[in-house]
Amino acid sequence: MVDGLTSRQTQILKTIVDEYITTAEPVGSEALDKKYNLGVSPATIRNEMASLTKLNFLKQPHASAGRIPTPVAMRFYINQLMEEKQMSVVDEVKAKEEVWDARDDVDELMDEATHALASRTRSLAVAAIKENTAQGGKKDRFWYAGHSYVFQNPEFSSVVSCQNLFSIFEEFDKLDRLFFGFESASPLEVLFGEELGIPELSLTGIVSTHFDVRGKKGALGVIGPARANYGTVIPILRYFGNLIEEVVNR
Repeated sequence: MVDGLTSRQTQILKTIVDEYITTAEPVGSEALDKKYNLGVSPATIRNEMASLTKLNFLKQPHASAGRIPTPVAMRFYINQLMEEKQMSVVDEVKAKEEVWDARDDVDELMDEATHALASRTRSLAVAAIKENTAQGGKKDRFWYAGHSYVFQNPEFSSVVSCQNLFSIFEEFDKLDRLFFGFESASPLEVLFGEELGIPELSLTGIVSTHFDVRGKKGALGVIGPARANYGTVIPILRYFGNLIEEVVNR
């Protein structure tokens, strides 16, 4: 058993999360049975989904709908079940070539890095460098790329949801807190929904990593829906964070 779940429940939960990440739609037992070879009947799948709902791993958005993963399930998936898809060597080399020519100019380097990261993750990418504001210095600097990718997600299909997301780029304190307020011993941070501490971002997920830029703190992150394909995003972001530190501090 893993975290109190049987192996069958774990398998079904992983399948549901994988499907939800792909479709952004509630997942039903019949759809799981038809699309995946789970080796059990639709009735058994329904019973296990009901159990997972009672355990707060799944929830039902509408009475006639299937289930979607809860934040508890997404965190469990990221920590225990997710399979990372590593970048190919060819893509790693190409990424390094894209940022290498900007190695002597931090502004240009961050601009190139965010564009390269956004295109590979198909997400909004943000880079930041923390300035020493305590001594009257400049405000932290931010670079963005990939705004158009946001609109490809149904979570941000309404005007209100887009306004909620993009409003943080006009509120320096919130943006600064998102990228420098959650630093931990982990080299890479994944936060979504209520964990972000901003009600307007309840549908949002942020993956970020930190590094040193010539004696200053730097951050690089990807912003997207809370159901982001973390198995793809995390290894790409990890590579770019290491790449920036390698290039700028060579």
